[in-house]
Amino acid sequence: MKKEKRDLILAFESSCDETSVAVIENGKRILANVVATQINSQKRFGGVVPEVASRHHIEQITICLADAMQRAQITYDDLSAVAVTYGPGLVGALLVGVTAAKAVAFAHHLPLIPVNHMAGHIYAARFAGEIKFPALALLVSGGHTELVYLPKVNCYQIIGETRDDAAGEAYDKVGRVMGIPYPAGKQIDELAHQGKDTFNFPRAMLNEENFDFSFSGLKSAFINTVHHAEQLHQELDQADLAASFQQSVIEVLIGKTAKALKKYFVKQLILAGGVAANTGLRTAFTQTMQQFPQVDFLQAPLNLCGDNAAMIGAAGYVAWKGGQRADLNLNAVPSLEFDWIK
Repeated sequence: MKKEKRDLILAFESSCDETSVAVIENGKRILANVVATQINSQKRFGGVVPEVASRHHIEQITICLADAMQRAQITYDDLSAVAVTYGPGLVGALLVGVTAAKAVAFAHHLPLIPVNHMAGHIYAARFAGEIKFPALALLVSGGHTELVYLPKVNCYQIIGETRDDAAGEAYDKVGRVMGIPYPAGKQIDELAHQGKDTFNFPRAMLNEENFDFSFSGLKSAFINTVHHAEQLHQELDQADLAASFQQSVIEVLIGKTAKALKKYFVKQLILAGGVAANTGLRTAFTQTMQQFPQVDFLQAPLNLCGDNAAMIGAAGYVAWKGGQRADLNLNAVPSLEFDWIK
């Protein structure tokens, strides 16, 4: 039996507050995935401070690189290419990863592969199963909420996105009002399972014909409810608040996605991004997808929903096979996004 050729991608991710370096074999096997998180540091500020994030990346990037290479038990001569997130994200944070990737690519004469961070989130699902085209991806994270149509390999087209706050951002802002430390998503999810949807918060844009999202109105309604109760010296049930907030988010995400599934012929729906780790959302989508038996449902593994370099390596492998290359002039593009569908 002929042995499969071993293509190894060294990947860097530093778009926000995780410094990560990974080694991926043939786009689907993780040999190493080192993640240095800044949560404990950023928790002091109630969110990510860009300058603090950049300094942490500078401190951690070479340590993560050495650790990844050691865990993968390879040398630089074994590598096929270097992939790196160049956007979207915090410009200072992105520059640390881009600079490190360019240094390795230059020193070892390796191809440099630029990767869109959101493509990385999509390809995190690749570690749970094959991606089938055409596909639809719902990306839900702290900075982004968007529906992406994938007509073929390495082709991404936005059909809808948030017009204001991303879902994950709304979770953190609501958590701050509830006194829950950053990041608030996991604790709100846990609380939601103990409460009921008694506040009936708004489901913004749910009945509009487009595929866009909006969560700022929900956030404002939540804050106003809490502040009004405080003025009246009323104590609101935290679990019910969490359940009501989360139910609104879930119904909007599912409603818009279901509408897109009815319009676009796809073989698969991919759920990915940091908020895709939310158990309430995953359960609700699993139930909803029973209405679409012709569409395969693929979820990013729980441990790869957050930012990590393994997903960048998987997306980078596909881009590399597709002939994408960058030269040493590659720069960070903090507002990078996919093209909109025409």
